[in-house]
Amino acid sequence: MHFYELHEGDDDVFADLLLTREDEMDPEEFFELVQSVRRHVLESFHQDTLVEAIADELERDYGFIAITDERLTAAVNVSRDDDENFLADLDRPEDSVDYIEILADLQAGDPKLN
Repeated sequence: MHFYELHEGDDDVFADLLLTREDEMDPEEFFELVQSVRRHVLESFHQDTLVEAIADELERDYGFIAITDERLTAAVNVSRDDDENFLADLDRPEDSVDYIEILADLQAGDPKLN
């Protein structure tokens, strides 16, 4: 297995996504493929992040597997403190929310702020 990573680091979004693939792909070839897919999905994706949209297409059309929370077999919280080490409950449904958090760094005294 060969592993690849996508980073989305715009001013508004910070996201990482790991991918795996049985056949190795040269890093420059992977970059060119990601750029091609990015241009294809950029104006029409419905996922929460651009990296998720790119990963979906890489998985569907190019033999990659996106390593997502839904595919985890186990997750362990690790800490120096014994009481904070535990096996996460992957079967527990996530809290349903009808919003997405947005963080803003606003400068006081900016006349453009209302």
